[in-house]
Amino acid sequence: MRLLRKLTVLAGAAGAVRAYARKNPEKVGKFVDQAAKFVDKRTHGRYHQQIDGAARKLRTMTGGASHPAH
Repeated sequence: MRLLRKLTVLAGAAGAVRAYARKNPEKVGKFVDQAAKFVDKRTHGRYHQQIDGAARKLRTMTGGASHPAH
């Protein structure tokens, strides 16, 4: 039963995140860019293509630009 409760809470949180991302795509895009840069730096560029691909996918899903503005 605990697992079901945790999954229900997690599903609710995921829904809230999706709603926030739809309403604030520019803020989410900025956060995605910051997170991608952080992870890329911590992994010393080893997974740059995978990180860039995931960040690009998140930006397109939220309606943001497909390339970060530098």
